Formats: sequence, structure tokens, C-alpha cells
Amino acid sequence: MDARASAKYLRGSPQKARLVIDMIRGKNVNEALAVLQYTNKRAADGIEKCVRSAVANATEAAEKANIAVDPDDLWVKAAFIDMGPTKNRRRMRPAPQGRAYKERRHFHHVTVLLSSDEQEAVKGKPSKAGKPRTTKPGKKLAAKSNATPKPAATKRAATKQPETAASETPAATTTPATETATEE
Repeated sequence: MDARASAKYLRGSPQKARLVIDMIRGKNVNEALAVLQYTNKRAADGIEKCVRSAVANATEAAEKANIAVDPDDLWVKAAFIDMGPTKNRRRMRPAPQGRAYKERRHFHHVTVLLSSDEQEAVKGKPSKAGKPRTTKPGKKLAAKSNATPKPAATKRAATKQPETAASETPAATTTPATETATEE
């Protein structure tokens, strides 16, 4: 059985509230409430009220459906924060040298979804280390070779040398100035 609760127009930025919501996602309700109670963040109070409301909604829905639901068996299936309005919450803050900085005071909305079904094995986001490397459709992965690439300096030197004819050999390209220096 799933239960949902939402709290709207809570003061504070959604970005800061998401830091708190990430700590409780996928946990048991008792663990989540303990984390929220001892979290030293302003957003934790509103989120805690929302979780308690979702527990109350779950028990109420269970009573109406004549189903026995233990609040200790509930877990946080989904929890997310949405951005609220900033209209009529814009202020001007004094700044140095007679300037003024615009300040937007934020609202956020909290939504919590609890479930009494068996908890899935995956909690939160999967790690990137365990994922196989994939490409876009139609592209192949480049094969890794054991050959060592040329250093960057050699590549530049090779591109700057003028091209010689195929019939010339390196011995035939010596200049007369170098021949006179070797004879002395």
C-alpha cells in the first residue's frame, strides 16, 4: 500500500532542501524520522512534518480499506523537492559603494511517497563503477592497442618537415656547407 503527502510553500531554497531529502530516500520511516530530527538544517523541520503526514495518511487509508498496516514497516519509496514561486519574494540588499544586490527568496514544495510493499534492492542512484560501458546506437567502441603512441613533440616535428621525393635518399640531400665542415 502506498501513501503520499506533500507540503507546499515551505521557505528556503529547493537546492538546500534536496540535500536533506537525499539523506532519507529509500530508508525505513523510523530511520528517516531519526535522521530528520537530528539534522542541523532548516529544511529538515518541514520535511519531517511531511513524512509524519504521509505516515498518518497511510494508516488512515489502511483503516478505510480495512487493511492492517504497521507504521514501522513503511519505508520512503520516493521523496522529491520542487521549486516554488519567487513572486513577491524579491528584495534589495544593500551592497558596497551605494549599490544594491537583488535577492530572490525561495519557496519549495516537498512530496513524500511511502510504501509498505517489500523494499527493492536498489537504493538511490546506482554507482557508475558497476555499469558496463555503452555507446550510442551505430557506434562501436574503439579497440585498445598495446602500442605506445608517439610523443607529441615527435608528431609536430614530423609534420613541419618538408616532403622529399621518393627517389631521394638521406645521403643525397646533404648540402655543400656540411661537406666542407667535415673535410676540415
